[in-house]
Amino acid sequence: MTGPEMHDLVRRLYPLCRSITGDGLRRTLEIIDGSLPLEITEVPTGTKVLDWTIPREWNIRDAYVKDAAGNRVVDFQESNLHVVGYSAPVEATMSLEELRGRLHTLPGQPDLVPYRTSYYAETWGFCLSQNTLDGLADGPYEVRIDSTLADGHLTYGEHVIRGRSQEEVLISCHVCHPSLANDNLAGVAVAVSLAELVRRRADPWYTYRFVFAPGTIGAITWLDLNRERTDRIRHGLTLACAGDAGTITYKRSRRGDAEIDQVFAHVLKDRPHTLLDFSPYGYDERQYCSPGFDLPVGSLTRTPYGSYPEYHTSADNPDFVRPEAMEDTLETLWSAVRVLEGNRRYQNLSPYGEPQLGARGLYGSLGGRSDTKQAQMAMLWVLNLSDGLHSLLDIAERSHLPFQALADAANALQNAGLLKEWVD
Repeated sequence: MTGPEMHDLVRRLYPLCRSITGDGLRRTLEIIDGSLPLEITEVPTGTKVLDWTIPREWNIRDAYVKDAAGNRVVDFQESNLHVVGYSAPVEATMSLEELRGRLHTLPGQPDLVPYRTSYYAETWGFCLSQNTLDGLADGPYEVRIDSTLADGHLTYGEHVIRGRSQEEVLISCHVCHPSLANDNLAGVAVAVSLAELVRRRADPWYTYRFVFAPGTIGAITWLDLNRERTDRIRHGLTLACAGDAGTITYKRSRRGDAEIDQVFAHVLKDRPHTLLDFSPYGYDERQYCSPGFDLPVGSLTRTPYGSYPEYHTSADNPDFVRPEAMEDTLETLWSAVRVLEGNRRYQNLSPYGEPQLGARGLYGSLGGRSDTKQAQMAMLWVLNLSDGLHSLLDIAERSHLPFQALADAANALQNAGLLKEWVD
């Protein structure tokens, strides 16, 4: 997808009222499935998943607060952010004073509606702008939330691209937030586009697994149902907040020095970026990196969660998300995939002295050209450090040569019989 096409997907998904369960989540996965075929898993209410239990399914049809004249002063049909997520059904008449404890605003951002939810403690409430609240009379108000909390399912979707190896690259996106464009519809759109690029790649080495699941409980459920598969995950990433104007931020895995951490440090070093150490707070990397699993999963965002004023507010709308920013995030991811795919360790088959490269046609005929010189230096570095201990990424960091130049050199040296892939 191009940036405008990714932005169009964000706009299509934006109106849906998503949560950790329910029809809005299913409809979101159906729309993604239109671009990227998904295998859907539904896990029944009450199922134990690690230390958690699948909650009752929540669905909502309508909600409002009406004044004495019958005007909807707070209206779910205007924005699904107006209702606290997972609100229990209610139908009552209340004064403003009685209702006030159920109303959530952002006094410091008086024009905006906050995003609030209560998944695991049954309650109800409304979100509105501080300016709207300040203009309300004493009442009475008709209050209604037409919702259901009933036995149902938690739903997640997966798309798998098989590679030559059973070792996997995991890309995980949360799909539980309602009308919030950057968090995380932009991440979803970029993940769909990355999958398209991987599918077009001829014969990938790794198997790529894209998981679209509700935050926290979705990742926990996936981990519980896929324990036997987790030892195949060699590299992983949670993807969120992929469309704002900020620069790329990469948060390292719990291990701190996993190959995925090294790859992003390498691909980001020549551009504005931020590298963060792991912390057990954030998106679902904290589930994948929990000590029992300790998977090599980092996190990629632009501006991190909670660090931009539009975060979890009605200002996180499609106009806040930029097509060119999503394209930039996708380009960064694709650069990382190319390094992961090409990063191998090799054995020099002629390690005593420098082999005669010219006799094998490995030196260019036009001496002095900068690209020819770089290719020659790449071959020399690869030969010198191909001892089974250094990967191409290690060599790139030490030589300060482009990774792709080293990968091309390794391929040429293999074809000339001077190099073979290292086997442990």
